[in-house]
Amino acid sequence: MESRMKNPALVLPGAMQALLALGKAADQAGLPRTTVDLVLLRASQINGCSVCVDMHAKDLRKQGESDERLFAVAAWRETPYFTDAERAALALAEEATRLSDGGQVGDAVWDEAADHYSEQELAGLLLQIATVNLWNRLNAATRQIAGAAW
Repeated sequence: MESRMKNPALVLPGAMQALLALGKAADQAGLPRTTVDLVLLRASQINGCSVCVDMHAKDLRKQGESDERLFAVAAWRETPYFTDAERAALALAEEATRLSDGGQVGDAVWDEAADHYSEQELAGLLLQIATVNLWNRLNAATRQIAGAAW
């Protein structure tokens, strides 16, 4: 396997710093790191981004996540391994990632997420979802290689 080009965030001056700054801002929302990484992994699975699937699965493993939870992220609805708050975050991640399927995040998914997260946490969650979708698109379009150093 070979990538088509360097990651575009490394090609344009200032792009990487801007993307990293957005991620740092989203981190200020106070969300549990595990929840964030589960959401990042799920969106990356949907988008088929091997770089981000690899990275976020490894991040979760370093945090001590069990094989059951890691293996079940793609089928989270059918497993008992996730809290109600994590399920709400995963549902939000799926609908915000799959906008072309329905055009928007549905009220039921939004309301469930709002039951578990404050406005600041929702803002952070949405920024995390948007940012990982951006990274997924950059990596997939340029065929970045999972596990390869930039």
